[in-house]
Amino acid sequence: MYMKTKIFILFTFFHLTIFAQESKMSNVEIENFKKDIIADSKKIQTLTADFTQYKVMSFLDKPIVSKGKLYLQNPKAMRWNYTQPIDYNVIFNNGKIYINDEGKKSSVDLQGNKKFEKLNQLIVGSVSGNLFDTNDFVITYVKTDKSRIAKLQPKIKDVKKYIKEIQLTFYSGQSTVTEVKLIEPSDDYTKILFTNKSLNKTINASVFNP
Repeated sequence: MYMKTKIFILFTFFHLTIFAQESKMSNVEIENFKKDIIADSKKIQTLTADFTQYKVMSFLDKPIVSKGKLYLQNPKAMRWNYTQPIDYNVIFNNGKIYINDEGKKSSVDLQGNKKFEKLNQLIVGSVSGNLFDTNDFVITYVKTDKSRIAKLQPKIKDVKKYIKEIQLTFYSGQSTVTEVKLIEPSDDYTKILFTNKSLNKTINASVFNP
């Protein structure tokens, strides 16, 4: 009986400790955080970063892990260059999405598809960190010892069909997003971690050619 009580107390303490690590920001902290991120994001002309993507689905025992490199040219050109486990790239440029799946090419016109256009805006905004000046989300701001997190829940009906919540994690002292988590209505999610980030270095225009 004593052992069970001890285990219960230990579990309760551990449970509370885990959740105590994340707390809501004060109104002053939120305003300062938003000002810093928005101001710095406006200075970003280009961004390159390595990324690791984890796709977690309820029917799989392990996440699907992909790796590659991201290229961003503000305001709208972006390339996701997947190198593992397969060669695959997605380019957002000139109002279109271009996909190259191991040599099989296709494209989608964003201007003729408001749904994809909005998703493109979400993706670009997620990576640059500048999603705070929109009325399209209910936003909750929290913090931990090492990071600040913005949790965005879409208001738009069409977007809700695909995205339940976007979580943007910024490590303390950094003004660019380090982790993006896209949670689907089913609670399956995609988590992307960015490393080796480089800002405002010249990117060859050919990178964004399909």
